Amino acid sequence: MWDSALWRFAGQESQSGEDITEETALTYSAVFNAISLISRTIASLPLHLMQRKGKDTNPATTHNLYRVMHSVSNPYMTAMVLREVMMAHVLAWGNSYSEIVRNGAGRIIQLWPITPNRVQPQMVDGELVYEIKVGSETKVMSRDKILHIAGLGFDGFVGYSVISMARNSIGLGKAMESFGSLYFGQGTHPGAVVSHPSKLSAAAHKNLSDSLVTAHSGLGKAHRLMLLEEGMKIEKLGIPPNDSQFIEGRQFQIPEIARWFNLPPHKLKDLTKSSFNNIESEQISYVTDSLLPWSVCLEQNYEMQLLTEQEYKAGFYFKHVFEGLLRGNSKDRAEFYSKMWNIGAMTINEIRGKEDLNPVEGGDTHLVPLNMTTLDQAGKPQEIQNVNDINNLIIESAPLNGDSRTTVAPGEVL
Repeated sequence: MWDSALWRFAGQESQSGEDITEETALTYSAVFNAISLISRTIASLPLHLMQRKGKDTNPATTHNLYRVMHSVSNPYMTAMVLREVMMAHVLAWGNSYSEIVRNGAGRIIQLWPITPNRVQPQMVDGELVYEIKVGSETKVMSRDKILHIAGLGFDGFVGYSVISMARNSIGLGKAMESFGSLYFGQGTHPGAVVSHPSKLSAAAHKNLSDSLVTAHSGLGKAHRLMLLEEGMKIEKLGIPPNDSQFIEGRQFQIPEIARWFNLPPHKLKDLTKSSFNNIESEQISYVTDSLLPWSVCLEQNYEMQLLTEQEYKAGFYFKHVFEGLLRGNSKDRAEFYSKMWNIGAMTINEIRGKEDLNPVEGGDTHLVPLNMTTLDQAGKPQEIQNVNDINNLIIESAPLNGDSRTTVAPGEVL
């Protein structure tokens, strides 16, 4: 069914002549930065298995999947390492495959990543199976034994390899990088032709050629003085890198790669279009446009493939906590907590819990501003239900005995 998809796993030569595969593309800095940035950011977000019970929602820390997805995925990998590898596979190959290991009771206890170039999904007798190359053999595994995360794809089963789709863009960047390296490492400078008024013998030609290469070839000899004898002339040839817009071309490739991975260019260290005025909005764009769609994709696949129907009906679900992005910025974190506390959305102990601090007595009470009211009561005078509950009532009135304010004891009438 998906035989036509095999081309995505084979290295192909780009139009620039560079051979681009999912592995070789990582040697291009912009691609490596894009893949490592998204995968590490997603993996660093706290991932919780939650459960709804009535009006309460709490982390299901005693569930076997909580440890697998939040802390330790297998004896050799932390959950962050596994989730980073899975996300990198999706970004590079368009698909992530992980083997699901269950205990005798059928509960998931481990996840092991499988490199996508060894896996081929197939539909056999109406059932989705995965053919996995193990050495010279092919092992077939059923759907319930593989966690498959697919990126963008038109059939809904297999995602497209971004590296394969962007082969020419990445190839151009690598070709320019190779040209720059060869230009400075092997180029003969000053890039000119030397002519002699008479015919040279083979030995004289070889000696002249060797002396020019020895004296002027390579980066460290780029601007040495050239001495000419016997009426020889020199003519400059070739187009220097600045005339062929070499630097501008290399700069353009950064936003080109950013487009393929749906990233704002400043995340790939291109700050040419960034300023203090727009960097905050670009950072918000990074979260909403780049991270949030991937987060939803991962959460829904975890729920569909890792949770049983009974667990799903019991209110279990996965959720990434984006507040984790604030861990490195104490000012933003304090401002967020302050606003959530002021509107009564969080208690003091909930805030302390997020900072790994112990709870305090009385810290579980939700507090709201005293002067807030409902919309239908706006503009109406406040009524005092029981004056005896007020310790001191300060009445603003006309001057009385030379004092404009009078303290009235509870129950006392003026």
